[in-house]
Amino acid sequence: MTSDPAAAPARRQPAGAAVLREDVTAAIREAVVEELAAVGFARMSIEGIARRAGVGKTAVYRRWKSKLHLVLDLVGAFAADGLPVPSTGSLYGDVRALLEVMTHVLRHPVASAVIPDLLVEAARNPEIADAVRGALLDGQRRMAEGIVSEAVARGELPASVTPDHALDLLIGPLYWRQVVVRDAVTGAQLDVLARQVVAGLKAGAGPA
Repeated sequence: MTSDPAAAPARRQPAGAAVLREDVTAAIREAVVEELAAVGFARMSIEGIARRAGVGKTAVYRRWKSKLHLVLDLVGAFAADGLPVPSTGSLYGDVRALLEVMTHVLRHPVASAVIPDLLVEAARNPEIADAVRGALLDGQRRMAEGIVSEAVARGELPASVTPDHALDLLIGPLYWRQVVVRDAVTGAQLDVLARQVVAGLKAGAGPA
């Protein structure tokens, strides 16, 4: 019996192991954003996503097992993209720049249409809670860590200030206004909020 690999017939890959086409994956993700903007998370369906993307439902299910997993993946990618750490040379400048970035982020359909529903699902399911926490907080915490560490190095903040406290002051008011109340935030309001955040951070450390 020969052991020569060249003599053995080539093995066929099982159908399930076929490489997923990146252009199809991109089309599905784009369709999800459009579907969310059109109908919201609660009314969104795999059928509607597939129809909008111009693919069959099987193409969607081969990549994600449910619309919730699809949206979690999308939120994770969305949260990680386009969030550079501000570095303006001052605490106020960094805070104001971050607020400007976040106000645009929170106007995105993924944020306005999905995040409130995901938080409801997270309250029922610890696995979803962990996924949502990672998707939404990792990038924001990285930015807060950069802003706080640079401000501490410049002597603008005490070393006891934590990134989590900074995030509470930075993101909380914007999230309430734009996602919960759904009011617009003007540039002048961002200026005021930035000054308030800086004053709060300089007042001392957050809760232990």
